Amino acid sequence: MLQQREYQTCCGVIHYWLSKKMDSEVTLVFLPGLTADHHLFDKQMAYFEGKYSVFVWDAPGHASSFPFDLTFNLFDKAKWLDEILNAEGMENPVIIGQSMGGYVGQAYAQLFPEKLKGFVSIDSAPLQRRYVTAAEIWLLKRMEPVYRHYPWKWLLQSGTKGVAVSAYGRKLMHDMMEEYEGQQERYAKLAGHGFRILAEAMERDLPYRIPCPALLLCGTKDHAGSCIRYNKAWHKHTGIRLEWIKNAGHNSNTDAPEMVNSLIEQHVIKCVSGVGTREKEEYR
Repeated sequence: MLQQREYQTCCGVIHYWLSKKMDSEVTLVFLPGLTADHHLFDKQMAYFEGKYSVFVWDAPGHASSFPFDLTFNLFDKAKWLDEILNAEGMENPVIIGQSMGGYVGQAYAQLFPEKLKGFVSIDSAPLQRRYVTAAEIWLLKRMEPVYRHYPWKWLLQSGTKGVAVSAYGRKLMHDMMEEYEGQQERYAKLAGHGFRILAEAMERDLPYRIPCPALLLCGTKDHAGSCIRYNKAWHKHTGIRLEWIKNAGHNSNTDAPEMVNSLIEQHVIKCVSGVGTREKEEYR
């Protein structure tokens, strides 16, 4: 059964859920995307609990991990994640990050390459500067006013239908967004801060190499930003295996949980055995 825990940081308290399995060779670390909470991975936690040690959080500033001082950057999130895993004795993390969670995973790989046992990107994108234009970075830094001024009903509708195609996926996102009903300013600050620290991490132009077996998953109906274009380029330049999730949107793990769970499980087996796709040598 999942246990809820708390971790105190200098900016606030992070809430997370875990289940430990004594003979688990790896820890599956599930990181939700921007404005989503731990329920994004309900189908994955239910499937993998008991098979492996599992972990999921409400990211800093999100849902139960609020209030939280939004003065941190992407690397702070990765450091706090590492501190929590260390405190819990959860070793050999396989990070499974959806959207923003995938970026946190890449920051973790940059900081702790020797610790990361595996990586799965779900509808995320590469953090390297080479993949984005100056205009895209400029826009990422200026998203807060967009979320502040659009009518909430429009944001709720677009946020729900824009990330999922299944009834389950849309209802789940709708329920998660309702957390911010009547708190549009909070929602705008959280989203704006997330996009801004993402842009700042890209501007640092670090290698962000994935030093372990990696897998890219992307929904064929993912229309959030340029996710499909980014994943095609990511696969082309690094050689990391890319699997398309048919008829799934940006939250493909909620639209096609059985397929995503199967692909994750196959990849975890490769991570444990040390076999899997890494980045091409020339991009190290």
